[in-house]
Amino acid sequence: MGKKYEKAASTVEKKYYSLLEACTWVKGAHYAKFDESVDIAVRLGVDPKHSDQMVRGSVLLPNGTGKKVRILVFAEGEKGKEATAAGADYVGVDTLIEKINGGWLEFDTVLATPDLMVSVGKLGKILGPRGLMPNPKTGTVTFQLEKAIKEIRQGRVEYRVDKAGIVHASIGRVSFTPEALLQNATAITDSVVRAKPASCKGKYIVNVALSSTMGPSIAIDPLTIQTSS
Repeated sequence: MGKKYEKAASTVEKKYYSLLEACTWVKGAHYAKFDESVDIAVRLGVDPKHSDQMVRGSVLLPNGTGKKVRILVFAEGEKGKEATAAGADYVGVDTLIEKINGGWLEFDTVLATPDLMVSVGKLGKILGPRGLMPNPKTGTVTFQLEKAIKEIRQGRVEYRVDKAGIVHASIGRVSFTPEALLQNATAITDSVVRAKPASCKGKYIVNVALSSTMGPSIAIDPLTIQTSS
């Protein structure tokens, strides 16, 4: 670990912080010259190997992510024109599928109209592991493309529990105020709590941490994250 990291880490006490305290400290622990992303990691008491314990969803962050999102849309005809007019970066079907199969992945989120999911589904092995596969549960399989694109531009983020039972999500940038980061973090954690599977028993929110791209992890008291467990 570099000296800058060690200096930043030394400012973070080895204790549990409240969510607001963490949103303040993550700015103080920032040392990189660029506007780092601030990310939250929530370890859940679920077993993702069981389909009935999969946790995923989407949420509109009150203050956006501070990031320019590249949107790819699988659509054709009038819906393709709607997506282009709404500001999608890439629109099409066969050509895009061919490019993705060839290794091209220069986009951040994917939308698709329901009628094209048979074709898009063939990209499951490529898009799925990267969390990019369109899914009705996250609002990325829809005919309401203009609305979906607008929400993504405004700061809608998707989340999905990984194999280790952790949900990762960006809640903004270190240039955001602590209050703005808190509002975004609360939106994420509230959504994750609401997505608790009925089959999940016992402790649901196990651990929570906040960190910037280059900075140290800040532990958050899981009891400050309201749960229904």
